Amino acid sequence: MAASNTAQLKKSVSPYEKANTKASVMQLVNTIPPFILLWAAAYWSLSVSYWLAVPFIVLASGFLIRTFIVFHDCCHQSFFKSRKANEIVGTLTGILTLFPYHQWKHSHSIHHSTSSNLDKRGVGDMWLLTVDEFVAASLWTRIRYRVYRNPLVMFGIGPFAVFLLEYRFNRKDARRAERWNTRITNVGIIVLYSLLIWALGWQSFLLVQLPIFWLSGAAGIWLFYVQHQFEETYYEHDAEWSYVKAAVEGSSYYKLPKALQWLTGNIGFHHVHHLSPRVPNYLLEEAHNSVPPLQHATTVTLKSSFASLKFKLWDEQKKDFVTFGQIKHLLGGANTNARSAEPTPEPAPDNEVA
Repeated sequence: MAASNTAQLKKSVSPYEKANTKASVMQLVNTIPPFILLWAAAYWSLSVSYWLAVPFIVLASGFLIRTFIVFHDCCHQSFFKSRKANEIVGTLTGILTLFPYHQWKHSHSIHHSTSSNLDKRGVGDMWLLTVDEFVAASLWTRIRYRVYRNPLVMFGIGPFAVFLLEYRFNRKDARRAERWNTRITNVGIIVLYSLLIWALGWQSFLLVQLPIFWLSGAAGIWLFYVQHQFEETYYEHDAEWSYVKAAVEGSSYYKLPKALQWLTGNIGFHHVHHLSPRVPNYLLEEAHNSVPPLQHATTVTLKSSFASLKFKLWDEQKKDFVTFGQIKHLLGGANTNARSAEPTPEPAPDNEVA
């Protein structure tokens, strides 16, 4: 993609970088009250049967994800025109979703500015090693990495480790406003949960809130994972890295059924979002449909997305993800020199995609 084309592509999305106050308020109305009502319905169902509460819990989890998308847009200053309004709504929805507004805004902005950059990994993204890095790593690092990339750990323990624990603490170099916002968020969570436990009892509270938290958290990690971990995605070192290429080639279009697309706030149009984070979630689909080049982004369906679970390491030579099994032969010598012994693949015929 030529430099002129990348600049034009980003410019073509700019008309959609406008928050619509009416649309934003409407999204708050059709997101927060339904979540509260579904949470209450799940609680009331406990007196009849826990199985009766399960559908309400699942639906409430979906609306909590949608609440997170509101929080997410506030962090990008794309939900309201007013910075103050974004901060207030972002902080309040952060209490519901357990995310401190300023802290997450900081790490997520770094993610956007460094996504798919092999030289700037480590903040706001998932732990990813290249094949050479994994082969050269110590046994302990390899074990930790394999545990981290295990689906049971990533989606089972991950929500508790990251959302419930990690975000309760300030980073070392956090500024004063960020530190205070994290404290305010933590106090807000304590007050909200304490009131619910006082009114409903801790058993009933946990029976409803715990599965809602876990389901929404696991789904959130999954969305983030699958929208950057797919076949023939884009990763480059800093010298060759391009912001626009990282957006449209390193982020997928996760084509979901309409109901799931609505619950997830159109975040499946992740390539559009990474190209222009100032586009509100309710305009992402329109931007995608109006800009033809964006429609060529890698499309991942609900069915095909599960293949991404096997992707473990980035192979810089193949420019693709590989499994642990595919690089097992390299671990005998525990050094990257083993790669030089691999046979050079035959070039693809002219009528095939390499």
